Amino acid sequence: MIRVSGLTKRYGDFTAVHGIDFEVNEGEVFGLLGPNGAGKTTTVEILEGLRPRTSGEVSVLGFDPGIQHRILKDRIGVCLQAANFPEKIRVWEAVRLFASFYSRTADGDALLRRLQLWEKRQSFYSHLSGGQKQRLALALALLNDPQLLFLDEPSAGLDPQARLEIHELVLGLRAERRTILLTTHYIEEAERLCDRVAIIDEGRIVALGTPREIQDRVIGASLIEVTAAAPLPEAPSGGWRDCDSFSLSGDRCVLSVRSRVLPATLVDLVKWLDASGVVLRDVRLQRPSLEEAFLELTGKRLRD
Repeated sequence: MIRVSGLTKRYGDFTAVHGIDFEVNEGEVFGLLGPNGAGKTTTVEILEGLRPRTSGEVSVLGFDPGIQHRILKDRIGVCLQAANFPEKIRVWEAVRLFASFYSRTADGDALLRRLQLWEKRQSFYSHLSGGQKQRLALALALLNDPQLLFLDEPSAGLDPQARLEIHELVLGLRAERRTILLTTHYIEEAERLCDRVAIIDEGRIVALGTPREIQDRVIGASLIEVTAAAPLPEAPSGGWRDCDSFSLSGDRCVLSVRSRVLPATLVDLVKWLDASGVVLRDVRLQRPSLEEAFLELTGKRLRD
């Protein structure tokens, strides 16, 4: 659906995007994850045909967005990072206006019902909440029944409840096998919504793969934390199979084990606990987070 090779964008002496390469497959949710100013929006606007590229090759649905942008815009849906409409335009008027832009349209009334805006169809845009405005932007992006949907920071600036609503809508589109490219600087958003992620920093892609692949590739050690009802016995001198390290709390009731091959270590640890007659209060497994992966790859936290 999308092929990008050597994409570069310069503004005078400043290079916003440094020769990046990636592909987006049909039916997947692909995320560009990075901090503000990383080059995500610039990349997406080039793919949408809104901004010219300096160099490189780009294909979206088989079209070059720098040349065939009019044809392309009829086939894609776009939800911009910030959408603003006249304060006195009504919800149904916005739907009718946008429907006039395309050669084909979905059922606007059905979209308003699906996105929980039917009761607000007579409301002015200025009377909508932040979450409702974002849902309206998403409805307008879906109005031409697009083959490919671009969502630029779809939940940025929303309260937790509104963000959750947007996530549920995107998951619904994902279940329909819609192809979606979204940008985000929220780790939890990328982990929850995306099939694959490209981590982008200072205009360069520093990692690409599924969230789990990136986590495992960068920081492979997982944590197993066992809490016992009574002090634990002495651990085996070499620990357990594929165990990197382990430690006991001061009261010997909490055992923390780090492993890069979690299943093997966990099996041996459970066998040891059972043979030792340990009564457990709690067991907690913690895999490396995408936040930790980003920190190791770039040397800074995502929201820096």
